[in-house]
Amino acid sequence: MMDPALKAAQRKLTGRVMGRPGVVGTAVGMSKGEHCLKVLIADDRGRHGVPKEVDGYRVVVEHTGRIRRR
Repeated sequence: MMDPALKAAQRKLTGRVMGRPGVVGTAVGMSKGEHCLKVLIADDRGRHGVPKEVDGYRVVVEHTGRIRRR
């Protein structure tokens, strides 16, 4: 089960970055052996204004390209 504080931090991050050009989503992941938050981007426009951390969790930008529903 995911830590409620981590889920809350992801919701906060999602509210801050979704809708910005180039951003396609957010996720919870691992980086350097610790939980982190991820901002998924389609292109480099999504990098602008992404916080370095939210509620003590590191934020990592990951280039995924466009995400499409099937």
